[in-house]
Amino acid sequence: MENTIAKDLLKIKAVFFNPNEPFIWASGIKSPIYCDNRLTLTAPEVRTHIEESLAKVIKENYPETEVLMGTSTAGIAHAAITAHILNLPMGYVRSGTKDHGRQNRIEGKLEAGQKVVVVEDLISTGGSVIEVVNVLREAGAEVLGIVSIFTYGMEKGLKRLAEANVKNVSLTNFDCIIKVAAEEGYIDPKDIERLLKFRDNPQDESWIL
Repeated sequence: MENTIAKDLLKIKAVFFNPNEPFIWASGIKSPIYCDNRLTLTAPEVRTHIEESLAKVIKENYPETEVLMGTSTAGIAHAAITAHILNLPMGYVRSGTKDHGRQNRIEGKLEAGQKVVVVEDLISTGGSVIEVVNVLREAGAEVLGIVSIFTYGMEKGLKRLAEANVKNVSLTNFDCIIKVAAEEGYIDPKDIERLLKFRDNPQDESWIL
């Protein structure tokens, strides 16, 4: 599954590399990789692979799931489609409290004690998805864990997940993506060491030539 999803993301350029001209994230981090999993929604075959894989992962890892909750905004569509496959209720968590109406942070019906899985598109440092987990826990939900399409496997993200006592299962990951990218000719195999150096410490820009 990891290799299939990695090939899918590379094929539609949801993930692509440019180690010689780094992308700049909103946080200011310079990155050799760009990931936009929203593009999977406009590629039906890839979208089907992803949603069926998410459903499979949830059934295998979180069989007691009662509700899926998407992260805003990228996780919402994936949560909705996967919930449809699994015939489960679905909602999502806003990035901030709504300033009108009922001022909801959580959209969709959620009852205290319900077993919830969070659906995220990608995880880097883990801050935003853990905020979602905390909002759900404060509302009385039992968060079983997270499913995501792609994770960088950064030390900061792994540490935050561990501290929050929350499990994440991703369809594919940074190490798999770069291996497949080298095999398929998307990157020079010689760049793998540089890419792993970025993954291990994004603040250290010595990987940039």
